Amino acid sequence: MQSPDPAALRVPVGADAHRWTTRSPLRRVLLVAHNVTSAGRLLDVLPLFHDDFRVQLLVTTTGSSAFQGGLTDLFADLALPVLPWHQALTSPVDLAISASFGGQLPLLGGKLTVLSHGVGYTKRLATADHTGTEPTFGLSPEWLLADGEPYVDGLVLSHPEQRERLRRACPAAEKAAVIAGDPAFDRMLAARPHRERYRRALGVRRGQRLVVLNSTWNPEGFFGDGGGQDPLPGLLPRLAAELPADDYRLAAVLHPNIWHGHGPGQIRVWLDRARRGGLALIDPVHGWRQALLAADAVIGDFGAVSYYAAALGTPVLLAAHDQRRLDPEAPLADFVRQAPRLDPAAPLRPALERLLAEHQPLPGPAEFTTSAPGASATLLRRHFYALLDLPEPATPALLEPLPLPPYDPPRRTAPLRVRTRVRGTDIEIERSTDHPYAAAGFPLTAHLAVHEDTRDPSDLALADVIVRDGTPDDPRLGGPAAWTAEVLARHPHATLAGYATGPHHCVARTRAHGLLTLTATPDADADPAAYASALHAWLTTGGTLPPGGATLRVHTAGGVHPVRVRPARFHSAGEPPVTPPPGSGGATGRGSAGGGWLAGA
Repeated sequence: MQSPDPAALRVPVGADAHRWTTRSPLRRVLLVAHNVTSAGRLLDVLPLFHDDFRVQLLVTTTGSSAFQGGLTDLFADLALPVLPWHQALTSPVDLAISASFGGQLPLLGGKLTVLSHGVGYTKRLATADHTGTEPTFGLSPEWLLADGEPYVDGLVLSHPEQRERLRRACPAAEKAAVIAGDPAFDRMLAARPHRERYRRALGVRRGQRLVVLNSTWNPEGFFGDGGGQDPLPGLLPRLAAELPADDYRLAAVLHPNIWHGHGPGQIRVWLDRARRGGLALIDPVHGWRQALLAADAVIGDFGAVSYYAAALGTPVLLAAHDQRRLDPEAPLADFVRQAPRLDPAAPLRPALERLLAEHQPLPGPAEFTTSAPGASATLLRRHFYALLDLPEPATPALLEPLPLPPYDPPRRTAPLRVRTRVRGTDIEIERSTDHPYAAAGFPLTAHLAVHEDTRDPSDLALADVIVRDGTPDDPRLGGPAAWTAEVLARHPHATLAGYATGPHHCVARTRAHGLLTLTATPDADADPAAYASALHAWLTTGGTLPPGGATLRVHTAGGVHPVRVRPARFHSAGEPPVTPPPGSGGATGRGSAGGGWLAGA
């Protein structure tokens, strides 16, 4: 029989699906995604059906959310059969699992269970036809009743505290309440031993502090321009200027509704300068938990992510604390009332250092995030299979481990103002995008370090140090020897060119000393571009490089990073000469051109 609607599926559901299916599972489970945010929680529980040949999984979207961006790509990654909503309403399924409300959920066939897609039910949000005081999303009659009766067979709560609020707000729905923990938080708890891996994935160096900026999606959030304030545009450049690049790593976790509501490309446009200054944008579905685990501090707002961070024991500073969107009885609202607040007009570095030094975790987040830490997989699968009227699989119920994110070190292409203090072979160094307020009292020398890919090419004409990063055999650049020679020939003001070939190696050329290799010792862990600037400061303040090289002790991020500096050795000769600028007194470097530099330099 030909389907009357070309968008409707014929396999594995449909009037004549039995003619085309290879297997005939006993039960159908429909995952209902309102938007990418709620779909993230469905991804958490999806592994609870792994390896069960009795269950056919399907996915649909209600189309009722204003935030539809990103769902097509997410469904493509899931690679499950996608039912149009009109077909989902008419197709027999045994269990529908949603992580949000809205749309025509009461019309779905089969059993229905609803999970929270945040840290419990905390926010006020009216239904489309509601007037007056906004009810608590997910705990009020407006969201839970149809024709005066509850239409959900299971309302999954993470803590009994939520059941108490449900009893007061909608007693008719209390019988559907199921206390089953928080799978998103359980995945974080299980991944805690991998904190250092997540930090390395973000390029966080030893001694660096990772500060995560977090915002929920509405206008009163940190990223929003409502609520009578708009601190972010002014705060971002100050963060890059006041927090030295080698002491702090910045990352942003934005709510999926921000990311997909405005568009990832628009977010990158708005945050372009911050990204060039070293800000990392975190995947809002697959990477936010790893970033929280890696963080030393969070600057956030009244959203769930800030509460999760506090539940992990991470210091949180609230940049937006409007409570009008919150149920005043929710633990999240109590947290917002008590958490320390960011003064956007005050110096940022002292505020963060004070937060880290004086942090005392509030008891609420750790207590109320879940009443069953580590047990959500067991409790949720038991609930799902009871609704399916199937025996549970014999294997343990397990969630998917958090994946290791791709390696994403900072790539700072914004010019850096470098301040140094040289004492023998000890070089203190501090780099930032501008001279911070505290630099005036710091007796030091200064220079400008510029990445070759700076947005403004005129920066290169003023640079003392020019850097870039890449593989040593990149044919586009001709190798470190050729690139450094080309850069010094093209930019007569620069006195050092540095090519970072890995996280602990750099090849540098100076006009007076030719080509040099900078290799961090095993107990060093700083940015190779910082080593290049330290070498520049040492040589320009009278440092003398012996024929066998020297070891510089680079002081940054509260530690000491020994770096071995040696003249480069080559397999071949013929390096093009580098002409010093008039009056510089520098010698012409000699060595090898092209890719003939010694591996491991």
